[in-house]
Amino acid sequence: MFSQKTLWGSLIAVVLLTSTSAITLAKMPAHSSEQTSQFQRIEQPLGLKVGVAIAGLALIGIELWWFLLYKSPES
Repeated sequence: MFSQKTLWGSLIAVVLLTSTSAITLAKMPAHSSEQTSQFQRIEQPLGLKVGVAIAGLALIGIELWWFLLYKSPES
């Protein structure tokens, strides 16, 4: 089904991707107080999160309708 070259290439890619993420996680500080970043986490209200999610889904739906289902009036 798969050639041996494709299988080995995929295996090497998975190993490289997982090892890179493991190294990145190892470098991250364990506690937020240890972070030296100038940015701080701001908790957003649940209503705002839900509203943004609904608006995003609505926009995705409009785009799908426009490109897949809309039929232009014939001239």
